[in-house]
Order: sequence, then structure tokens, then C-alpha cells
Amino acid sequence: MTTLPRCTCSRCTIRGLMGPAVITTLGVLFLFSELFHGEFSFLRTFPVLFIVIGAILLASAVAPMDGHITPPAYPVAPVPPAPPPSYTNPTPGQGQ
Repeated sequence: MTTLPRCTCSRCTIRGLMGPAVITTLGVLFLFSELFHGEFSFLRTFPVLFIVIGAILLASAVAPMDGHITPPAYPVAPVPPAPPPSYTNPTPGQGQ
């Protein structure tokens, strides 16, 4: 099994932070929801999650791609044509 080289450009590094940032933001929002029941309920603060996602996407869009490693393009196997439909009755005696 071969391992592909991992890209270490700024854009790919920032995109790799998306999952940990979303999980951390969710944890902080649920923590605030438990600590401050009225003012920081999750239903009032979930737009913060969208702001975090947007900030990471914006940061990755403006980050330079110096040293970017493009993954190799794998050939796509052609899809074999479907066999023509069979109009014969599979069970004898029915539909006659």
C-alpha cells in the first residue's frame, strides 16, 4: 500500500482545521448553554458556528498555495453498458 504525499501548503493546512474548530465551537456553545441557561442558550448562539465555518473558509480562500501538492489523477474505469431488458416471464403460468 502506497502512501500519498501530504500537502503542507497554507491553504490545505487551514482547511484541515475545519473539523477541530467546529467540534471545539460546538463544545464551547454547549458549555455556555449549560452554564448560563437564559442568555447563552444554544438556540440563540448557534450562528456563531456558521461564523467560525465562514471564517475558516475565508482564511483558506485567501491563503497562498505555495508548495501545494496536487493529488494524482486516477483513471476512471468506463461503465459497462447495461444488458437489454428481458421481456420473458420468469415464472411459468402467470400472466397468460
